[in-house]
Amino acid sequence: MVEPGDREVAGQRLGIPESLGVSTLEPGQRPPTTPPGRQVSIRVQLLDDVTEVFDISQRAPAKALFDLVCVHLNLAERDYFGLQYQNPRRMMVWLDLLKPTLKQIRRPKNTILRFVVKFFPPDHTQLLEELTRYLFALQIKHDLACGRLTCNDTSAALLVSHIVQSEIGDFDEVQSFQHLLHNKYMPNQDALMDKITEYHHKHVGQTPAESDYQLLEIARRLEMYGVRLHPAKDREGTKLSLAVSHIGLLVFQGHTKINAFNWSKVRKLSFKRKRFLIKLRPDLNQSAYQDTLEFVMASRDCCKIFWKICVEYHAFFRLFEEPKPKAKAVLFTRGSSFRFSGRTQKQVFDYVKDSEFQKVPFERKHSKKVSGSSLTPQDRKTSTVPQESASVNQTDSPLRLTLQAPVDDPTVTNGHQAGPGGPEAQALPSTTGHPEQQISGVISGSPPVVVNGQKAFPFGPGQSSNGHQPSPINAHSSPLSSPLFTDAGYVRTDDEDEVRRKKCPTDKAYFIAKELLTTERTFQKDLAVITVWFQAVLGKEDILPDSVRTLINTNYDPVYQLHQAFLKEVEQRLQQWEGRSNAHIKGDYQRVGDVMLKNIQGLKQLTSLLQRHGEVLVELERSCRASQRLQELCREFEQQKVCYLSLNMFLLRPLHRLLHYKLILERLCKHYPPTHQDFRDSRAALADISEMVLQLQGTMMKMENIQKLLELKKDLTGIQDLAIPGREFIRLGCLSKLSGKGLQQRMFFLFSDSLVYTSRGMTADNQFKVHGQLPLYGMTIRESEDEWGVPHSFTLFGQRQSVVVAASCVSEMVKWMEDIRMAVVLVEQSNRPSADLLSTSRSDRKSPEEGGVEAESEEELSASRSSLERQSAQRGNTTVHVCWHRNTSVSMVDFSVAVENQLSGNLLRKFKNSNGWQKLWVVFTNFSLFFYKSHQDDYPLASLPLLGYSLTVPAETENIQKDYVFKLHFKSHVYYFRSESQYTFQRWMEVIRSATC
Repeated sequence: MVEPGDREVAGQRLGIPESLGVSTLEPGQRPPTTPPGRQVSIRVQLLDDVTEVFDISQRAPAKALFDLVCVHLNLAERDYFGLQYQNPRRMMVWLDLLKPTLKQIRRPKNTILRFVVKFFPPDHTQLLEELTRYLFALQIKHDLACGRLTCNDTSAALLVSHIVQSEIGDFDEVQSFQHLLHNKYMPNQDALMDKITEYHHKHVGQTPAESDYQLLEIARRLEMYGVRLHPAKDREGTKLSLAVSHIGLLVFQGHTKINAFNWSKVRKLSFKRKRFLIKLRPDLNQSAYQDTLEFVMASRDCCKIFWKICVEYHAFFRLFEEPKPKAKAVLFTRGSSFRFSGRTQKQVFDYVKDSEFQKVPFERKHSKKVSGSSLTPQDRKTSTVPQESASVNQTDSPLRLTLQAPVDDPTVTNGHQAGPGGPEAQALPSTTGHPEQQISGVISGSPPVVVNGQKAFPFGPGQSSNGHQPSPINAHSSPLSSPLFTDAGYVRTDDEDEVRRKKCPTDKAYFIAKELLTTERTFQKDLAVITVWFQAVLGKEDILPDSVRTLINTNYDPVYQLHQAFLKEVEQRLQQWEGRSNAHIKGDYQRVGDVMLKNIQGLKQLTSLLQRHGEVLVELERSCRASQRLQELCREFEQQKVCYLSLNMFLLRPLHRLLHYKLILERLCKHYPPTHQDFRDSRAALADISEMVLQLQGTMMKMENIQKLLELKKDLTGIQDLAIPGREFIRLGCLSKLSGKGLQQRMFFLFSDSLVYTSRGMTADNQFKVHGQLPLYGMTIRESEDEWGVPHSFTLFGQRQSVVVAASCVSEMVKWMEDIRMAVVLVEQSNRPSADLLSTSRSDRKSPEEGGVEAESEEELSASRSSLERQSAQRGNTTVHVCWHRNTSVSMVDFSVAVENQLSGNLLRKFKNSNGWQKLWVVFTNFSLFFYKSHQDDYPLASLPLLGYSLTVPAETENIQKDYVFKLHFKSHVYYFRSESQYTFQRWMEVIRSATC
């Protein structure tokens, strides 16, 4: 037991600075205060076998004690855990968090509570924090040692080998053998020593975190994973055991599962004295249907204990939110008032991903670097989790304080497609200098902006919450602490902006012309990605076929040169318009139609080149399939900062620019009276560009579909021949699929012939793994909320299988149902059968009954690598990943609208708690805002995906007191942006609304 004076050391072993004093359970809160009254000491044994003492009030509810333990551990995903104790009848029961602790534990001095895992998820990748996975690994270690987690010898040896690897590191014959002699991890360990050392020898280079990952990966596939047996008998008196899991109720005979009742089949659970009753829903497919199953347990208390944990398991894994308490009866009560208390799994997942609680970053380190032969029994007991100070350079701790890029939410990046686990980017240049040090950090949840591809602490500039000044190597870059997104380094632009605004013209035509200039600057930068940057990369290696190289040069270089000259003319005209040259003396400067007419007439001469831009896209893709090195080269180029979108999108930019010219000229002609000097040129330019758009519209639509299919091909694994003639993309997005495991988040892709559902995999590129395909031909669809009791759910009835899915809200459900019905009608009219999209390899083809669980062998598991390593080059900036993290969807119509709604220009940005405004160059495209220091920068410094965000104007209570301000907010994240005029304000609102509505 650890005495009160030793608590500081015990707390630091999990990497908690003593001066932090901030609860991770709710943002901005201190550790829970104890109610007034006499204090009592409660002993809690943690998963590392260390006993801690916590002081609580005699009247405090058990939740206060549980919160103290979680604060002590700095644990965010607390709801997977619970406090367990032995009652006077020697039965292990869970502490009820709603009741006072001392009403449940009569003799606290003689009782030790155990902090253990209570809810075991089906997949450990649902655990977002490494600390949580480490605690789960400790629980698996306990279950294996006490014989609760039974398995075959191969699995057992493999589990122990990963435990030993996490404790002492790479295999050393003498050290490993002595370590196994002095540490018992399983009952029959001596008989498996050779097999354990054989597996341990294969784990060379595996980090402790990877060992934890592999341990949980193997354990979750075992039949006894997370199973807690409750003895019972059936009606015939046969000895059985009951258990509960995420999937439902389980029946065991010995350690063999003989039956399972899915939650979807269970209508009601109850108990009457010693009888435990399971009432089932009617099954029309079974002739011998039994409505109620009855099991006899040892006592009423045994029934009640098992019934309570069943209620909690069902609520945790099946409900969206914590059930509301029942209203108290006035006169009579019937039944138990017990209910699940705490967040459901979905609430935990959303909370950890999106909240701003304080995370303490850490890296798992080997927990036993000394041989067991040199330790006393007491030393061996306490060395499982060694005492750790808050030093960053501590080397013998399982959890080391370090600043590293997280791998949980890659939806926001530094403006290029390298994932957050990729190479570190340089620090953001401040307004006063350009620091060159490499920086990285961790920030909680899913923040809306990440600078330089890394997440960071939400502390103030250059300091931690306890005032500690970090070293340059570990300097924090954060939405709250970087020069780009905080008060630090702010350029106070209020006064100078007001002065400049008064000098500028106020005519609407001027702001339309200025939009032409700002978007033309962005367009030229995008063209340079192909004609300058990509060509430079291709020039280093002679791997691109000459025909394709010539195709790119002849079709893009003339367009680039034409727009270079056009941009200079527009810049000169705007200078004249603003009075920054002597040309205003002549009085012939307040127009832009003549310049646009000249440019569009030049573009008409290049129509044949523009028509071949789609051919460039197809030929480049064909060359990549033929050359592995070229494919790698293109992928490496997409990881560069300058390539802030996919390469294929840049290839189609010249076609998209024609749409922008048309929209600008339409606004200009609508504004001008027919007598205006610029009206005739503007109308002539509009007629010419409209003719070009009409001529190229077929090519544009075809190429946009091909580009989207090729882009989705990079995001999916286990799929073949996605971009085939005749197939069209319709919608992608998140839906919850109802299966035997409950509601599980899945990514759905709707094409013109089939519906594909996937889950986020652990591949090198963080792709989505295909689980199944539903052909659209003959499919029917109907709402099923009443049938399944799941909000916003609907059922898809295919020819081979049916699937129940749930959307996040009513509007999402309506969008999906409308698009699926439309696609079904079209595919039946065409009378074309659906092509098989799934890969033909055995590992990728799974029947629907398999539920998406791969049947990996133990040898494959031992050879596989951790996802922590594989995510170093993930594609974390795509729309697919943003939809996954924001739980939304987008359609091909949305993408087409996004192509038209692109905008660039200067905006003043303000964070909700900052005082000043900072001037940034902002580009809106592909549902995201990209931030630059100025329009001359070659690549963005940060990006903000807007899917899921809300767009409003500030309320009076927010005290903004500025004109032309709009507000973007997503949950607790709020940003204010200020434009220069009423016209630009309306334009930003218009284009951003296309991505947020």
